[in-house]
Amino acid sequence: MNVLENLNMAVKTLTANKLRSLLTMLGIIIGNASVIIMVAVGEGAQQFTKQQLDSMGPNQLSVWAGQNASELTTEATEITLADVEAIQKAPSVTKVAPQITANLQLTYQERTTKANVTGTTSSILYVRNLKVRQGRFFDSTEQKHNAQVAILGASIASKLFSRNNPLGKEIQINNISFQVVGVMQQKGSFLGINYDDAVYIPITTAADQLIARRSLKGITVDFLEVSAKDKQGVRAAAFQINNILALRHGKKKFTVSANKSLQDLIGNVTTALSAFLTITAGISLFVGGIGIMNIMIVSVTERTKEIGLRKAIGAPSSSILTQFLIEAIILSVGGGLIGTCIGVSSAMLVNIFTPLKPNVPISAIILATSVSGGIGLLFGVAPARQAARLDPIVALRGD
Repeated sequence: MNVLENLNMAVKTLTANKLRSLLTMLGIIIGNASVIIMVAVGEGAQQFTKQQLDSMGPNQLSVWAGQNASELTTEATEITLADVEAIQKAPSVTKVAPQITANLQLTYQERTTKANVTGTTSSILYVRNLKVRQGRFFDSTEQKHNAQVAILGASIASKLFSRNNPLGKEIQINNISFQVVGVMQQKGSFLGINYDDAVYIPITTAADQLIARRSLKGITVDFLEVSAKDKQGVRAAAFQINNILALRHGKKKFTVSANKSLQDLIGNVTTALSAFLTITAGISLFVGGIGIMNIMIVSVTERTKEIGLRKAIGAPSSSILTQFLIEAIILSVGGGLIGTCIGVSSAMLVNIFTPLKPNVPISAIILATSVSGGIGLLFGVAPARQAARLDPIVALRGD
């Protein structure tokens, strides 16, 4: 009996017991689908994280008073606008955006909400990669003269004005009037921070009228966001900022943290999590292989007389071995292909209904299908050898 005849007989045997064949393949189906989904979602999570951090400013560093666990730390006290001017002159620094923040009440007519009010400079547009959708951002003249102007985040504009045009309207921030001169383009949220739920005002106005931040040293800020000239210059910029602040403040505590460090950390976490989940999914493939072996052993027991009859009329042991191996491989490869289709379809649904953009590498599909086929071959050997070694006389005599 040649391979094609064995294949034809194996297919007929499996289709004669459709439900049992499907249940046998179930472990392989679940395992393959899980592997594909985990790899795809892991890739999508890494790309989503990278895009979000890049949208915040790929070359961005944050500087604040106080010490934090970081490799880029030294010491300082309060950071002032004078420090900002000094840092701006550093060779590896492009822009510096000082910030004073507070969660304050906003009112327009009878509508009231709370928002994160940020006193800053126009440099924040460059550092955070922000864009104005309507109107304009405040300029250096308005900042110099403590102008009471405000730029609303997309969510705040919607809450206070619905679909009406907010430009030129007066809003109250802690009962102080501000004229709306711009609305920011929608940016979304990341790491628990909603960038659309914000209001931007001149830093001088925030320090003098809303949040008391002016002292003998000048205006003190909560933190700085700094943009380096390029990704390669981030570490150099951090080193220069450390030196400038240490020189100006002596041995006092402050922290410099790079977005790239956060990106690398999140990338490592998502990679490790994806690997862990993929291994877990691989265990399903292993369990599916054991299921195939068990069912094949049951099949050998049920078909003892058939095997005995074939051997009695001259079928060699190799033919019996080949047939049962083919059955095991059909079950595992068939389950692998079905699982792959389910995994790819699930990844497409994730792409449609979530912000993640899962990527299913062809290599992952080939690997998962090959592994499932190998598992069928591996776990099919034992029952196939058992069938091939049956003594025809004993087999025909059995019940």
